Amino acid sequence: MQPAKAFTINARGAAIPVVGYGTMEFPEPGKAAGLVAHSIQCGYRHIDTARKYGSEQWVGEGIRASGIARGELFVTTKVTEDNAKADDFARSVDTSLKTMGLDYVDMLLVHWPQPRVPLAETLGALAKAKRQGLARNIGVSNFTVALLDEAMKICPEISNNQIEYHAYIRQDKLLAACRRHGLLVTCHVPLARGVLLQDPVVVEIARGHKKSAAQVALRWLIQQENVGVVPRALQNWEIEENIDIFDFALSADEMARIDGLRDRNLRVVDPEVRRPVWDVG
Repeated sequence: MQPAKAFTINARGAAIPVVGYGTMEFPEPGKAAGLVAHSIQCGYRHIDTARKYGSEQWVGEGIRASGIARGELFVTTKVTEDNAKADDFARSVDTSLKTMGLDYVDMLLVHWPQPRVPLAETLGALAKAKRQGLARNIGVSNFTVALLDEAMKICPEISNNQIEYHAYIRQDKLLAACRRHGLLVTCHVPLARGVLLQDPVVVEIARGHKKSAAQVALRWLIQQENVGVVPRALQNWEIEENIDIFDFALSADEMARIDGLRDRNLRVVDPEVRRPVWDVG
């Protein structure tokens, strides 16, 4: 299988492999590192983790077990909103690197907005991590249009917004804002945690291409401008399936049919304690 590094999205100097391996809510330690290693051996070149996920140790172990050189990989991690203050932010970055056994990450994200800490302070710490060489690229996650506009004024080096986006949620306003600012979009929960995999439209289109519903749902995303995905998978066959999406394409009609599913507007990541005022549409 051709490594996914051959298929990248590019903007503002950042180039991210279009399909990454997500490591949120990972299994027991004895299995986790092996899954990461298997994803890399299958061709993934982007591994997505976060301090909050608790998977950074297994990511580091999986990278070392994969046999692939660090320079061939793109690693993303995130600083939790609990560490939004500058000193806490810096300590979190150091802890993440030590936990993974890495000298730097390729993308460092602010995981969630923190209204109790000035955004300028958090983004200042983010930019400092890049200046120090601890992160090659920087960005944000779960930022709305208003927050993104504010963030870009403070820190124009931001190159990525990782958001919930899949075929069951409409994100037109946020996608337009990301494109206006020249940002890459990375989709977490790109399969709506499996909810859309039984959708009749997706299943029918998948049958026509002799692909799975998951492969069609992921393909629909990556055929959009500067959009990448980081699906989680807890079985080796799922890991292999999720990256095997480069040997077919959806027609304009098929893309439009799946577009229509977004009116369901299902948000599956909506934590009460840190929920921003989401954009509608």
